[in-house]
Amino acid sequence: MCSDRPVTSGVEQSWWWSDLEPAERDLWRAPLPGDTDVDVAIVGAGFTGLWTAYYLARLDPSLRIIILERDKAGSGASGRNGGWASALLPTSWGAIARTYGREATLAWQRALDRTLPEIRQVASREGIDAHIADGGYLKVATNPAQVVGLQHSLEEARAWGRGEDDLRWLSAAQAKDLVNSPAILAGLHTPHCLALQPARLVRGLALAVERCGVTIHEDTLVTELTPGQLRTTRGTVRASVVVSALEGYAATLAGHHRDRLPVYSTLTATEPLPEHVWQEIGWESRCTLNDGRRQLFYAQRTATCRIAFGGRGAPYRYGSKIEDPVARLDHWAAHLRRLLVRLFPQLSDVTITHRWGGVLGVRGTGCPR
Repeated sequence: MCSDRPVTSGVEQSWWWSDLEPAERDLWRAPLPGDTDVDVAIVGAGFTGLWTAYYLARLDPSLRIIILERDKAGSGASGRNGGWASALLPTSWGAIARTYGREATLAWQRALDRTLPEIRQVASREGIDAHIADGGYLKVATNPAQVVGLQHSLEEARAWGRGEDDLRWLSAAQAKDLVNSPAILAGLHTPHCLALQPARLVRGLALAVERCGVTIHEDTLVTELTPGQLRTTRGTVRASVVVSALEGYAATLAGHHRDRLPVYSTLTATEPLPEHVWQEIGWESRCTLNDGRRQLFYAQRTATCRIAFGGRGAPYRYGSKIEDPVARLDHWAAHLRRLLVRLFPQLSDVTITHRWGGVLGVRGTGCPR
């Protein structure tokens, strides 16, 4: 341990972080020792930066690669998110096709589908116990308007060549066989989604990257990013290739204020639920879950018999101001609890043991690239 300073994001309030082994949770890696020259410098030790380093190092072990992280590896959104690894696009196929064409859009979707078994394969190869479950994703309707929305989604998927193996319609009874909520009227299920423990995956991936010869410097704040050079509080890094993997935190760097919009998400975790409650709710497959409302929520049954239940709601801050952990956490956690109980009235007395939240990054268009 090279430092005892606290992590500055909201990750340490999360259930995921508390579930780590103490030695893994408390580990601090050495900061950048001073000026250095490398082949590839990556800013940010979350999933974007770590996956990039992992595949570069495996493709060419001779590359000198370093990752610079302000706090700890995985201490941003990667270590505290909802625990979904999905092949779901954040926009429609049609919106992507208007820019890239139909064939490129279909190829993109097929590549996303292949990503999920790849994550499982890497976790197995690297010995990462990320509590992965391949129960897929269940989107339910909880009012008649949402039933119509699901029907339209199915029609669109069929028009884009997505067959029964990719997306199937579920009656209320069929959906309740997966997750028994009395609010469910219908559902759509896709196998292309994993539930996992994100802090275990990101911290395990950091160790795997180091085994590949990559150096991670934590407690190292990058203050300026320009082509071929990074200025930090610990020294200057010159690199043939610089990769910005800051996601929502890009707004803190001059010249990169609008690379990503920092938006907020809040999560809660229940106490471990007793077996008689799970017998009533089911959810044995650990499929990920949400419904068709515009105010997004997302849920999973964890491997430790809790429900992790999160959602959007905390507003964007003017001028991309970052408040991490999210402000008014108790307010947003209470809102999430109300949503949880609407879905599962049998949980009206359940104790929420963890509440957390913070910033993540999206493009202003909502379309990935």
